[in-house]
Amino acid sequence: MELSLMVVPVLALVLALVLDSCWSQSYVLTDGDKLGRVFDGIGGLSGGGATSRLLVNYAEPYRSQILDYLFKPNFGASLHILKVEIGGDAQTTDGTEPSHMHYDNDENYFRGYEWWLMKEAKKRNPNITLIGLPWAFPGWVGRGKNWPYDYPDITAAYVVKWILGAKQYHDLDIQYVGIWNERSYDAKYIKLLRYTLDKSGLEAVRIVASDNLWEPIVVSLLLDPELSSAVDVIGAHYPGTITVTEALKTQKKLWSSEDYSSFNDEVGGGCWARILNQNYVNGLMTATISWNLVASYYEDLPFGRDGLMTAEEPWSGNYVVESPIWITAHTTQFSQPGWTYLQTVGHLEHGGSYVALTDGKGNLTVVIETMTHDHSVCIRPPLPSFNVTSQNATFQLKGSFTSIEELQVWRSQFNFKTKKPYFFEKLPPLKVLNGSFTLSLAEDEVYTLTTITTGNKGSYPDPPPSAPFPKVYKDNFDVLNPPFSEAPDFADQTGVFEYYVNLTDPGPHLFTLRQVVTQRPITWATDADQTISVIGDHQWQDLTVSCDIFMENIQTGGVFVAARVDKGGGSVRSARGVFFWVFADGSYRVTNDLAGQTVLAEGLSGTQAFGWYTLTLTVQGQYASGLLNGFPLWRNAVVLTPKNGWAAIGTHSFELAQFDNFSVIAE
Repeated sequence: MELSLMVVPVLALVLALVLDSCWSQSYVLTDGDKLGRVFDGIGGLSGGGATSRLLVNYAEPYRSQILDYLFKPNFGASLHILKVEIGGDAQTTDGTEPSHMHYDNDENYFRGYEWWLMKEAKKRNPNITLIGLPWAFPGWVGRGKNWPYDYPDITAAYVVKWILGAKQYHDLDIQYVGIWNERSYDAKYIKLLRYTLDKSGLEAVRIVASDNLWEPIVVSLLLDPELSSAVDVIGAHYPGTITVTEALKTQKKLWSSEDYSSFNDEVGGGCWARILNQNYVNGLMTATISWNLVASYYEDLPFGRDGLMTAEEPWSGNYVVESPIWITAHTTQFSQPGWTYLQTVGHLEHGGSYVALTDGKGNLTVVIETMTHDHSVCIRPPLPSFNVTSQNATFQLKGSFTSIEELQVWRSQFNFKTKKPYFFEKLPPLKVLNGSFTLSLAEDEVYTLTTITTGNKGSYPDPPPSAPFPKVYKDNFDVLNPPFSEAPDFADQTGVFEYYVNLTDPGPHLFTLRQVVTQRPITWATDADQTISVIGDHQWQDLTVSCDIFMENIQTGGVFVAARVDKGGGSVRSARGVFFWVFADGSYRVTNDLAGQTVLAEGLSGTQAFGWYTLTLTVQGQYASGLLNGFPLWRNAVVLTPKNGWAAIGTHSFELAQFDNFSVIAE
């Protein structure tokens, strides 16, 4: 009787082990046969457009802390790739970025903030890959047409000058340049760009084309040997983790050259976790680049907070390290460009996926994700249904990996039910027994198992608390040597507003802000006919906006100040608000929209070009009033909608105009 009592628990234990073994699916990880494709890295995209606009306005040490979370190796996202917009003076999603050539005889390689951002990234990671891509072009490139490829020699020279300028003025080596347009691509231009790069001593610069869709370029590459020799990488935007057969036939590198684009809450982090693995598992894509790098633009613009982290309050210093930063770290801190995927990667039996990479020197990194459908939806494309359930997974190490005895373990648990997620946790090392190990995988988890021991979850003291935009704000633009061409916190939505030294009027208006784009740019977005730069708090309702203005177009010039501007980005053309215009023909107008279709008041102002005037707009409740040089010009215009929005300045058309002594007082 005593013997039988002892046997029962032993039998139960044996039975449990047998059942556990049955329930555990086995997966082989080996480098013994043929390896997979070479890994090119994980990156972020600044631009497309103006998505890093507010980052440059952060005070230290917060700005450097944000940059460390993005680029510093073994600290945060530790990005391998930085892709930036080659500014084209045009609206390209959330704002405009200045071109290095506003006009065909104009070159300036210190405009904008992308040069600075690339240098800061390079300072932290000297091996980071730099990519440039134009989303838009100055109007002169198309010679009057909204298309950049009718004169491919002009367009190629324009892009190559940007690459040469990066090296000459900033010691930045651009390694890839993209070719993209919303409508299609142009084979003649690609070939000419390759020729122009080579002729300029830039043989090492590789071409990504078309940096948009798999088709139709993949078919053209198979049919046109000259085109194929010019293109090094086929890039797709938001491929949904899949590629096409023709792309694989080209034997080119395949990249998800723009992806993610999702709100950076935990579901956004789940989206990023799933596609970082499955872009390779399903589509053999060896690089994935997030749009966007960091959400540093007003959140009420389109695609608010669609960055790897959030830094949208330079006035407070607050920033938030969101879940995608740590999801990125699961791959980037334990593998590097030049490592190679194993052939043995794939889907888990009960949902999820795993990838494995090696440096060819004995190191192994395995990344596993078990994201469920509803917790990993990206903004695009639609995600087909699939199921993920808890499971045990046994991994057998073979080939050169049989000698591995221990793996470092990092885990992220989204914990959607408890709403208490844990990201990038260091767990005790895992012993590898007889070349294998078993994991118990729950839903919505990410694991990294690796021989690399340098992983680290970097941290800084909490930044200052979040705060709304100041209710009282002033800027006289009196900066002798501004570090950036943009004034703090102004977010150009159409046109480009730059610091300007007015040497023709060296009096009280020596330093001004000037709108400099005089020709409609070439852009895929719906640019407005008017230029506009917004600032402030989108929730503002009652406020007074004042600014000194200077028109430079005789008769046709026009300038405005505005309040309650409700739209920006790609929707700016239909923006509504209260717009107080004065014109060089001596008239004024008050409109309820940027397009000027709904007139609330109008009359004579006596304004003309080449004279300074002070415009003051006050909006309270349903009424608005305006002052010209401190005297009432119009009163009590009725404003029913919109109820709230940003303050703004701008011009009647693409024209030169100056602004000074801007101020806003919100109630």
